[in-house]
Amino acid sequence: MPQSRAPQPPPLARAGIDRAAAERDTPDLVDRLRQQADTRVVAVHGDRGLVEPSGTRLHLVAPTAIAGAAEWAFLGRDASGAAVLLAATAADAPEPVVRDASDSATAPDSPQWRALRAAGGELDAVDAGLLVEAVSLGRWLLDAPFCSTCGTRTVVRAAGWARRCPVSEGGCGREHFPRTDPAVIVAVQSTDGERLLLGKNAIWASRNMYSTFAGFVEAGESLESTVAREVLEEAGVAVDDLRYRGSQSWPYPRSLMLGFHATAAAGAVARADGEEIVDVRWFSRDQLAEALGAQAREAQARASVASESGASVTGDTAPFALPGTASIAHRLIVDWVERA
Repeated sequence: MPQSRAPQPPPLARAGIDRAAAERDTPDLVDRLRQQADTRVVAVHGDRGLVEPSGTRLHLVAPTAIAGAAEWAFLGRDASGAAVLLAATAADAPEPVVRDASDSATAPDSPQWRALRAAGGELDAVDAGLLVEAVSLGRWLLDAPFCSTCGTRTVVRAAGWARRCPVSEGGCGREHFPRTDPAVIVAVQSTDGERLLLGKNAIWASRNMYSTFAGFVEAGESLESTVAREVLEEAGVAVDDLRYRGSQSWPYPRSLMLGFHATAAAGAVARADGEEIVDVRWFSRDQLAEALGAQAREAQARASVASESGASVTGDTAPFALPGTASIAHRLIVDWVERA
């Protein structure tokens, strides 16, 4: 694998647009921006956004291209100063974008709906940041319409970034904001630094995929304590030499993933918990570099045939799978392989 000159940011935290938060309280901001000719919209359908055939850019549309009911919000302004809006619909709702008669959803040269977790790692840095912002906010707008205190339907305010429980409708007046749940994720190397411990989650058993260890921060718990607890619970290994790596949003459903590297304590013997984690293995750099290389070649082959109707990707696969390139787990593994 090519060596990185410096540690790279997590894939969904490389860049983004100016969120222009100071504008959010402007009266009727979203309605006014929907009337402006240069406004562009990120359409979100469940956790999917429209991606150009190249796979590296989002396909933004005009406000008039959005069909039917959607949850609207102001995401910010792009480098040119133009407004960028969100139009979010549920995964089981009709496709929210009106396509031209010549623009078939199945045509290989047309934008395609792709999930954030599948497309985020290949998107341009700004577009990756824009899509994770849009999916995160869109899921909150769709999933949390009622007041958690009294159950009254809330009213959206702050251009989509807050909800208020209306007293005029018998509500309690409480204000609500998008929720984010902190979770740690950690790559654990052996005491000599020559092997990396990965686990197979029961959910991925059929895919033979191995990843780093992760878990939610419990009430009253520090990040450091969470890392130690999760690795001990899932893999039976005590860790030390904890080093913070970086963070990124992961809206599945609403996590903030905080990445760490750690070293296993001397004499640690790894064992899977048998419930959430069904297997743990130590991997060498050569083994992981081979798997990462196969993953990259497969993605490149998939991209190269995207414009060829009926084409398929076959062949170059590793004996085990690794997390996708949009995940911080992938970044942690690459860090270790490249000694970043």
